[in-house]
Parts: sequence; C-alpha cells; structure tokens
Amino acid sequence: MNYRHAYHAGNFADVLKHASLVAVLLHLRKKETPFAVIDCHGGRGLYDLGSEQAKKTGEADAGIGRLLQRDALPGVLQDYAEIVRGFGPSAYPGSPLIAARLLRDKDRLVAVEKHPEEYAALASVLSNNRRVRLIQGDYVTELTKLLPPPQRRGLVLIDPPYEKDGEFAEATKSLIAAHQRFANGIFLFWYPAKERPAVEASAGELLTAGIKALVRIEIDVGRLPPIEGREGRLSATGLLVVNPPFGFADSMREIMPFLEQHLAQGPGASGRVHVLAER
Repeated sequence: MNYRHAYHAGNFADVLKHASLVAVLLHLRKKETPFAVIDCHGGRGLYDLGSEQAKKTGEADAGIGRLLQRDALPGVLQDYAEIVRGFGPSAYPGSPLIAARLLRDKDRLVAVEKHPEEYAALASVLSNNRRVRLIQGDYVTELTKLLPPPQRRGLVLIDPPYEKDGEFAEATKSLIAAHQRFANGIFLFWYPAKERPAVEASAGELLTAGIKALVRIEIDVGRLPPIEGREGRLSATGLLVVNPPFGFADSMREIMPFLEQHLAQGPGASGRVHVLAER
C-alpha cells in the first residue's frame, strides 16, 4: 500500500470534499424518509493530527487548521467545522465518521475499505454503531452489489487514492455503472486536478452516459513553493457531483470566496462552481 491518508488528512482537498459531503447530508436530512450513505473508500475513519505523519507534511495546518482558528464561518463551513471540533482538538474525522455523525436512527451507512490495516482501524471506531455496515473489499466489485439501497435515496462517495495508472478512468466507469443502478442517487466523485484532460474526459463521459444533472466544483490553492523531495505536491482538487440537491451549487458559491482567500498557499489561488448540466 503506497497511499497513506494520515499524511494528508484535513488538508485543503479534505476541506472541499467534506464540506460538500456535509452540505449533501444536511439536505438529505430535510425529508423524513430514510437515506443511505455508501462510502467507497472508508480509510482509517479517524486521524491524529498530532501524529508524525501529519506533522511531517503540515497539510492539516494549511487546511482545516485555518478554519478552526475562526469562530464564525460562512454557510456549510460552520456546520462542517463544528462536526470536526466534536472529535477533539487533535483529531480529524474521515468521511465515514462525518457521515455517521449526521445519520438519524433510520438512516444507514455502508463503508468499504480495501486495505486490511486501514479497515481494521475503521472497524475499531465504527463497528459498534448499529447504523453502520463495514465491508473489507474493493469498491469496484462491491459498489454495484449495494445499489440501489433499500432506502431508495441517498449518497455515494467515490474518492479513490489515485495511486495507480488508469484509476481515474476506472473510477469514472464505476460511477457510470453505479448511476445506471441508482439513477436518482447523489454521487460525489472526488479527484485531484493534476491532469486537466483527464478531468474533462471524465465529465464528458458522464454526460454522454446520460447523466442529466452535473456540477463541478474546484479549488486551486495556488502555486506552491518548492520543497525538496515534494515537487509533485497537489495544489488543486475538485468534485463532480451527480444529481446535486436543490441549492447545492449556491451553497458552494457561498463558501468559495472564503476558501479561495483562507486556503491560498501561493499566487493564483482560485475556485469555481460550474453547472455542467441541469434538469
């Protein structure tokens, strides 16, 4: 296993992804009917921001750390920050724990994690939650088995580590196959915006596959200063959101100027919310 999220937990990419996750879950809670959350890459579940790995990169300090320094935040960032604060001063919750905090008694979470060590850590923090089901396996084979969920509404989060060649294309195909089984579901598809052609190709494939509502949100924290041994650091990230709930794009536009200003790490920081298709 090459990728260890402990080095990156709470960074600017997590801020965008998890704020978006909270926005969707708060929307789902507005209706009385139950919903399901399927997290395709559960990770460890909970990360120690005081660990050697986190301190080595300092990415959390430049991400969630900047938000937690402020008492008042715009829009959904306030809800997101309060959830994070609830885990303690040096802990950062991954997406399964954020989702679990927002589940009602009637809602359910399924979290999939492939790597044994990460799965064991995830099980240690969530196995006693009766609203949660954990699966050790590869989301590529597991996801379609889980769809459509019995609740018939909900959210699917797809955020691979992108540690191998062709993973972006594989994730796009998995999303299309999942949408075919759960056409009214909300899908959050996270990506590192390293290769613009791959992002554009993925968005085009989703539209060609018949997806009728699609929003792309991105943030670039600017040109990062060079650090020896870390020339390839991620500076831009985004999500393709399939079937975004009503008002989601406006919620993201509300927080984007704040994120641009306060997460900037170098010249040229920018953010955008682009509606690619809407019903």
